[in-house]
Amino acid sequence: MLEITSFRGRLALWFAGLSLLTLLSVGLYVGHLATRQMAVTAGESIHTTAMAAADLLGANLRERELEIALLSQSPLVTRGDLTNPDILFSLEQRKKFQAEFAWLGVADVDGKVVQAVNGMLQGQSVAKRPWFIAGLQGVYTGDVHEALLLAKLLPSQASGEPLRFIDFAAPILNRGGKVIGVLGAHGHWNWVTDTVKAAAQRLGSESGSEILIVDKHGTVLYPQGLLDRARMPPTMPDDQAYATVAWGDGRDYLTSQVAVDARTQTNLGWQIVVRQPLDAALQPVYALRLRLAALGLAAIVMFALVALRLAQNVSQPIEQLAAAARQIERREGTPQYPTNTRVREVAQLSQSMQSMTESLLQREHDLETLNQTLEQQVLQRTEALATANGQLAELATRDALTGLYNRRRLDEKLADCVQSGKRVGRGFAILVLDADHFKRVNDSYGHSAGDAVLQQLARMLLEHTRTTDFVARYGGEEFVVLLPETPHQDEALTVAEKVRAAVEHATFPQVGRLTVSIGISLWSPKDSNSSDVFKRADEALYLAKSCGRNQVVVSGSSA
Repeated sequence: MLEITSFRGRLALWFAGLSLLTLLSVGLYVGHLATRQMAVTAGESIHTTAMAAADLLGANLRERELEIALLSQSPLVTRGDLTNPDILFSLEQRKKFQAEFAWLGVADVDGKVVQAVNGMLQGQSVAKRPWFIAGLQGVYTGDVHEALLLAKLLPSQASGEPLRFIDFAAPILNRGGKVIGVLGAHGHWNWVTDTVKAAAQRLGSESGSEILIVDKHGTVLYPQGLLDRARMPPTMPDDQAYATVAWGDGRDYLTSQVAVDARTQTNLGWQIVVRQPLDAALQPVYALRLRLAALGLAAIVMFALVALRLAQNVSQPIEQLAAAARQIERREGTPQYPTNTRVREVAQLSQSMQSMTESLLQREHDLETLNQTLEQQVLQRTEALATANGQLAELATRDALTGLYNRRRLDEKLADCVQSGKRVGRGFAILVLDADHFKRVNDSYGHSAGDAVLQQLARMLLEHTRTTDFVARYGGEEFVVLLPETPHQDEALTVAEKVRAAVEHATFPQVGRLTVSIGISLWSPKDSNSSDVFKRADEALYLAKSCGRNQVVVSGSSA
């Protein structure tokens, strides 16, 4: 039996304790590095998902609002006869080809629904509806709500959830500029939620992560199961991409919150929130800790056995001498002495201690090598993550279809040009282009042909502009060209006419001929922000459209 007070027992105990301390220190250090790196990786992943969902939802809301605004300015409705059957045909065709809207209709200035798709609400009064009241004043996008009257006319959802809608409205002005009615639409809430889910699925989702839509008051709008059970915690930091936040269910979540910048006339104040339970995000780290603990336990047992054997070999000559001394003291016969001489016993003890020291040093070297290997792996994964983040940043600034810069990157570049203009007085010009009758291309030849047209337009824009110019796809069939250091109207007009003429004489596969309308504006030091110069170019584009298309109009001049 091993006695703790003996030399052999103490040596084995100290050796095992030292091994335990070394392994515990290394395990804690490696676990700390792994935990921190895993939290960073998971946090950046959910932030990327939140940004992508917010950008996609904002762009879709803006497109729907612009679409309603354009429909309200159609010559069919501005002529003043809201009973014209062509108006209903136009609305029904819009709903037929894209199912975002549950209802489309026109109401006269008194709030009576004159025409509506499928005859829903036709002849009824909507004068007290918020969307109608707001639509008399201007373009309007309303917050999500339940429409009990309309819900009775539509089939219920298979999930049993109540039907919810988003309102869009725009005033109808006759050619004299007088309001004669309102064109309104109710968008399906499912269209909004499907847009958010599609953005999340496109990037992939982390284990256990959830994507939420939250209104400006912190109330969860989606998913349905959290409507009455969750609110956005008030402790979410505003200056961080993600953070660990305690939610109302008592659990800690890695949380990222991104505002939906729809650029609609009405600021809905929505936010996209992606959260992942902290224990789910760190689950791989917990598994690593268990493996390290098992490895450490096995190493301790092995080291203890080695130490016991070593102590036995070292203490045996001394024990033999002690036994011999006792035998001599008790006179119990001839004592048995160690076979080696005294000098040899000391040499043997020294050799044993040296062997034990070398063994300890080897163990320490092995642990150091293991630590360096783990640190190298962490470094490699960090570099891989940085590369992936760079690729994601590039994807976030590029349009997937055309390869041009997207709207988000355009906003940044436009802001840079404005700042440069204010700082050093360098003017610039902006061109807003729109493919004429592009909807006919999609309707007649299909969306694949329409995509091919947009890709060819993108290549032509790059071919007929300077390398210093900035070309972006703003959305749909609309493109924007920034001409840095172009303070004069003639230079911008030359570039625009060059592009317009090149498109007019080009041949597009399957489609044939196509034209574009272009609006131009020049930056002025009087502009308060970047939206002023863009708005003038946009207005010039619409003027070019209304004057017959295939034209270039400079802001402040006639077509």
